[in-house]
Amino acid sequence: MDTSDSRLVIVSNRLPVVLKKEGPRWTASSGSGGLVTALSPILRKRNGLWIGWPGVTDRAAAKIDPVLARTEEGFCYKSVALTAEELSLYYHGFSNEVLWPLFHDLQTQCNFHPDYWQAYLSVNAKFADTIQENIEEDDMLWIQDYQLMMAGRQLRDMGLDQEIAFFLHIPFPPLDLFLKLPWRMEILHGLLSYDLIGFQTQRDLHNFLHCVRSILEDVEIEAADSVHTALVHGRKVRIGAFPISIDFNEFAGTAEKPQVQERTAEIQKSMNTERIVLGVDRLDYTKGIPQRLAAFKIALERYPELRGKMSLVQVVVPSREHIPKYRQLKKEIERLVSEVNGRYTQPGWVPIHYMFRSLEREELLAYYQAADIALITPLKDGMNLVAKEYCAVNLSETGVLILSEFAGAAQQLKKGALLVNPYDVASVAGALHQAYEMELPERQRRMQDLRREIRKEDIFVWADSFVKALYVNDVAESPAVWTQDKNVPAGERLSQKPFQIAPLFGPAYHRAAQKSPS
Repeated sequence: MDTSDSRLVIVSNRLPVVLKKEGPRWTASSGSGGLVTALSPILRKRNGLWIGWPGVTDRAAAKIDPVLARTEEGFCYKSVALTAEELSLYYHGFSNEVLWPLFHDLQTQCNFHPDYWQAYLSVNAKFADTIQENIEEDDMLWIQDYQLMMAGRQLRDMGLDQEIAFFLHIPFPPLDLFLKLPWRMEILHGLLSYDLIGFQTQRDLHNFLHCVRSILEDVEIEAADSVHTALVHGRKVRIGAFPISIDFNEFAGTAEKPQVQERTAEIQKSMNTERIVLGVDRLDYTKGIPQRLAAFKIALERYPELRGKMSLVQVVVPSREHIPKYRQLKKEIERLVSEVNGRYTQPGWVPIHYMFRSLEREELLAYYQAADIALITPLKDGMNLVAKEYCAVNLSETGVLILSEFAGAAQQLKKGALLVNPYDVASVAGALHQAYEMELPERQRRMQDLRREIRKEDIFVWADSFVKALYVNDVAESPAVWTQDKNVPAGERLSQKPFQIAPLFGPAYHRAAQKSPS
């Protein structure tokens, strides 16, 4: 199939626009982020369309579409109107109180309220309606992330038979956790309604295949070196790992700007310390910020030589503060910062510099450059692009990356990073000491390896390989995607024990599940 002239249609929970109301009028400007950076050139080239919620409730929706039509991106936006109740139940409820914690291995944080599921289905159907109204023959349709896992199934029920791709930006959980989801079969069937399913890592891919083989009947898996195939009632569904990345050259180029270099020097001078350690995270319990602060405290306790010579800059970007768990997390972070600073602060030196705010882009890049060590220790993360951004901006190639082994980026960056278990705060403290003591040649070698890997596999390679994988006629022709160990034949990988177990549930379970309301 020749797709060179096909229109690309992207669907995501949120449109990549920033809306502002100035008096009675609305204005729209382009949002930022890796996804829009990667996809904007393709959308412009293909006269594309981006469908999503604009960020305002349905009362203002009628006024938004004309504003979106006036944007100068070279492609079109189409909004999906959501009510305040839908936003509460579908997004804050099912998406972020069920899927988000469960898929990040934090099932104790889940709230399996049945109303959430019904709202999730209803909103996915709303997105499907908008897609159906705006889709054209031969369009390339690419749906994004965990908020819209059921949209493909809704489109199939409407009779849409063209190819649809889906990419999951967060991790996919292992079987024992996924089984806790009351709507596990519906989610699997929903995902298998797509023609291509992309995951961040081989771990996520294997978790998904394990769940499919264990829970569903009559689904066969054909192995390949890159993109696998599931045979679902005569349909072929391609499934692969496509680790997302960043625009390396854009980050490195912006870091070279004189104003960024000047701000970097100002930060380094003002910190008055030998080593700057940097943590940058959105306020979220998956990011492991309290554990990181505990590790820094242990480092100061066990290695007195670090006192006065190493400071941690912890940037926390506000998020979901209306949710009690997030307010509690913020209080815990502030308590730990106060405890460490109260105990170890000396005249002219503060152990932890804490900022609870967003940083402007150039300011953030200046902090990246100023930092001698990046401490990135999420409890679980789909990828973690902060790790890649830090390396891209490290023009001196002398920085040290300490990275959680539970971040998706760890599989790609393990050669150059110091990998740690974020739950083992003593080992994280040891890694901080190791980074402090590391000689310049080793720091340079590690950072050069990291930057080479990120430059080679940038976000444009990610987008291109994913789109190509949707349209190949033979799995063997699929574009090469990153695999955990290319020396292990795909057939052997899939024949390992996790993929040889029998389905957990018998025919009676499947018959009952098929009759359940969805």
